[in-house]
Amino acid sequence: MNAKAQDTQEQSSDEIAALAKGGKTNVFGFILRLAARVPFLFIIGWLYSKEDVGRFAYAILVVEFTAQLSAIGLRRGLAELLSNDNREPANVIVDGLLLGLLASSIGVIILITFPQIMFQNSQVNGMDRFFPLIIFVIVSTEISLAALAYKFDVASAVRARAVVEPWMLCISALILFYIVPRDGLIIAYLIAMTSALIAALIPLYRRYGLPQKWRLNPLKLWQTARRNAPLALTDAIEWGSRRMDLAILGLFVSPSIVGTYYILQQIASIPQKLKTSFDPILGPVITRCIKEKRYKDIAKQVGQVGFWIIAFQTALALGFGITGESVLPVVGDSNIEDGLLISGFALALIFLLIAEVVAATAVVSESALIYMARHRNLIISLSVLALQAALSFLFIYLVDFWGIAAPENNLYYAASVAMALAISLAVSSFVKLHFLERLLHTPIQIFRPALFWGIVVTIIVGQFVTRTPTWFELSFGEVIILGVYGFIIWTRGFGPEDRVLFKRNKKIAVQGEVTNPAQ
Repeated sequence: MNAKAQDTQEQSSDEIAALAKGGKTNVFGFILRLAARVPFLFIIGWLYSKEDVGRFAYAILVVEFTAQLSAIGLRRGLAELLSNDNREPANVIVDGLLLGLLASSIGVIILITFPQIMFQNSQVNGMDRFFPLIIFVIVSTEISLAALAYKFDVASAVRARAVVEPWMLCISALILFYIVPRDGLIIAYLIAMTSALIAALIPLYRRYGLPQKWRLNPLKLWQTARRNAPLALTDAIEWGSRRMDLAILGLFVSPSIVGTYYILQQIASIPQKLKTSFDPILGPVITRCIKEKRYKDIAKQVGQVGFWIIAFQTALALGFGITGESVLPVVGDSNIEDGLLISGFALALIFLLIAEVVAATAVVSESALIYMARHRNLIISLSVLALQAALSFLFIYLVDFWGIAAPENNLYYAASVAMALAISLAVSSFVKLHFLERLLHTPIQIFRPALFWGIVVTIIVGQFVTRTPTWFELSFGEVIILGVYGFIIWTRGFGPEDRVLFKRNKKIAVQGEVTNPAQ
């Protein structure tokens, strides 16, 4: 092996190790987020009315969608700017923050002028009109964390997103229920997002310092915005595909059903946080490989991270999906006594969990496509979004046509939009993976046979678990389900490079600095 090939192989190994370091940190952060999410689900399920939860869900749906557009794709595009711009990194970051705030101001003005966009099913009271100001905070946080991820500082993102934000949301929601029950969730959201921004800005300053000799360059800002426009739309579409089901459902059912469906989304999106937290760490690695035309390394990295994400998400999907009908009463639906109705929401939960698993392939493929073929990737994303909308309306029509449930309390609408989401994301994963393989001229191996056998055996074991008392099913039963699946994946699916996620590694050189993955 010549020296160049050896250097390339060592560089590839270092990049996998860097991804593993980020993966380990993200898994730890994911556990912390899970610890905060569970009590939050109890709080909104048992204390707040479903109408208040539905009002809260629709308001943040609109605000976060606006924030996604306002970020101008910099959540993932900032890595490319930092890689290609010769200026001081702090100056590039200030440009990004300024661009995000300028774009945010447009959305903020529109929503403050027309607040009914956020509160379609309820009256606008008190300070509701000024809720969109939080968009400035959300966008600034996303850009700050993207800048930290470029330095492979995943710990700061975990601290902000997995510790500060969810725990502040949980604690604030609990306290504010006894002070302002109607608006408690919205105020708690404001407190949590602001706290996350503070937690992001402190390490940002430590990593990059203040800008040096920075000058406002409107032309450069405009060029950045124009170049990132397809990426911004892609981010908004990817985010919107996870919220379109809630938006469409809100057109057909009462706020109380929207509120319950939102709780199901929160359960299902627990594994999604693990997936999206890989985006910042994968982006910088891929941009360097593209710059050096190391396409086989990109295929290897996408396959590696894709398998890690699917393996973990499948575990959680099995855990929550198998025990789905026992989870619903725990989060506040004990008043639903009709087994058929419980099955309607249980089906929705299962489809939402499946959607998160099948979406992983599309997300990791898109991590490279946004840099290699952003316009064609955008067209694929738009097509999938249109497919999801069409399927959602079709399935709702079929539920009415076949008279599956009473229109005045039709919980099967929830299952309909969730099934449309799962199918459309499966199509997206298939198309984007094969498109990326064509661009790289290299096959990408994400799925492994151990996943299939892990799912089959765990479902069989789960059938026995669901026959036990509810208290056992939701405690020891979950441990048994996850234990069986984890044993099969560890012994049959994980290879040496996968097990780096759970080991201490030698120090690796990343971006000119020495980083210890075990830290």
